Amino acid sequence: MNKRAPTALVADDEPLLRQALSRMLAATWPELVIVAEARNGREAIDRFEEHHPDICFLDVQMPGKTGVDAAQHIGRRAHMVFVTAYDKYAVQAFAHGVLDYLVKPVEVARLAETVARLQERLRAAQPALNTDELLQQLAASLSRQSAGQMRWVRASVGQTVRMIAIEDIDYLRADEKYTQVAWRDDGGQAREAIIRTPLKELLAQLDPAEFAQVHRSVVVNLRAISHVTRGANETADVHLKGRPEVLPVSRTYLHLFRQM
Repeated sequence: MNKRAPTALVADDEPLLRQALSRMLAATWPELVIVAEARNGREAIDRFEEHHPDICFLDVQMPGKTGVDAAQHIGRRAHMVFVTAYDKYAVQAFAHGVLDYLVKPVEVARLAETVARLQERLRAAQPALNTDELLQQLAASLSRQSAGQMRWVRASVGQTVRMIAIEDIDYLRADEKYTQVAWRDDGGQAREAIIRTPLKELLAQLDPAEFAQVHRSVVVNLRAISHVTRGANETADVHLKGRPEVLPVSRTYLHLFRQM
């Protein structure tokens, strides 16, 4: 009798990152069948109930229901691997809970280690590690990590002061003593403003799952990226959705787009 191939669900609200992880899994674990993909936690739950995969790769930060919300619904019916853009300090939340996780950008070696653990658990028919208690601890820990993230910036636009929602910002660029804020108004029109807060200080308060530093003077909203083109000398350019500006990616940050 042929043994059934293991199955998986991949959930990430960024299509490029979702596709990149699927390609890496195909290369690292050819026998694994990805039966469904999802763009958010709600879809992840629906796709799980439809396909009942053995493993779920869940992005932690997704709009609406998060990856942790989806995992709490699924419970121990599948093995979970959380994918996170959080830095090494926030990742302690995962390590303490003994839950499997991958850090963006996903590295091949780290993925191979995770795959080996999953293969062993499936061979031994071990139960999933994601108990209600562990998932509740993880949700609480990540909530504390994100508590200090800003939601608005106060910026000068001509002679007026505007309150700009963080999710409306396309990118931030350091400009001598100021920071340029490129954002979109309620009608979706591209706008620019100036604030006095240094870029470094702003970056510390932004959600790393939403914003990435791509140059010492540039931070970009990942949702605003249309595509990235590789350049000479280990550099690249970020092209934005609906904006003519092209943002530089320095060699230091090129690794963010190697799997894209």
